[in-house]
Amino acid sequence: MNDIDAMASEVTDNGSLTTFRTSENAGYAMISSCAVVTGVGTNTITVDFGSGCSNDGHLRSGKLIYVLASTSLHYRNPGFSVSVTSQNYMVDSVHVNIINKTITNTTPSNIPQTGTPTVNLTWAITASVSITKANGNSFTWNCNRTKELVNTNDSTCYHGQLHAIDWTRATVKLNGTSSGTNTMNESYSATISNLVREFNCSPVTGRPYYHPFVSGTISYTPGSRPTRLIDYGTGICDNLATITINGHTYAFIL
Repeated sequence: MNDIDAMASEVTDNGSLTTFRTSENAGYAMISSCAVVTGVGTNTITVDFGSGCSNDGHLRSGKLIYVLASTSLHYRNPGFSVSVTSQNYMVDSVHVNIINKTITNTTPSNIPQTGTPTVNLTWAITASVSITKANGNSFTWNCNRTKELVNTNDSTCYHGQLHAIDWTRATVKLNGTSSGTNTMNESYSATISNLVREFNCSPVTGRPYYHPFVSGTISYTPGSRPTRLIDYGTGICDNLATITINGHTYAFIL
């Protein structure tokens, strides 16, 4: 779902997927060489992966459809809003059915067109999704979250309202909640608090496109079982985290 949001930012800001992340594995080309983007400049932009597109290391097929509330606004502009649906969309044999997904730019409208901004760009994201795995097991996921470009004042990342954001230099913070039903048919809920992903952080040698969360927490409660608190640390660029269950804390590698 984060990929779908990232692709929304690219096709509405750039009109293509030419800067969508490459694979961690050497030899893979950009996904734009097999995904076909149509409708740029209109209310409806379609990303068509055809019967199979795997240039970034994941096999996608089907379509993602982005319906813009206004053709004059881009992902970076205050008031921008896009609704996302899917058509036979699959990722690595997993069927992703987007019942609804909306991304709205909630940045104050008085942000300057050029120069260093005094506020960060923000977005509100809601979604309702049904996912079916290759073995037939399915689960649902609903979310209500906010996304913040923490380093909006970094001119190498954000170039003003007239230019696309360079997400390869971004620091992104997420807050919000999610819920649904897991494959065991039990309800779950989760709360994310100040979850930060640093795209300049690549802590694993040989994996330059792997950017883990570096700080923040996820509080996850599956059914009637104890809550799991996942803690990603305090901002150090590493791939370490901890999980706490019933007062017991365990360290693990992401």
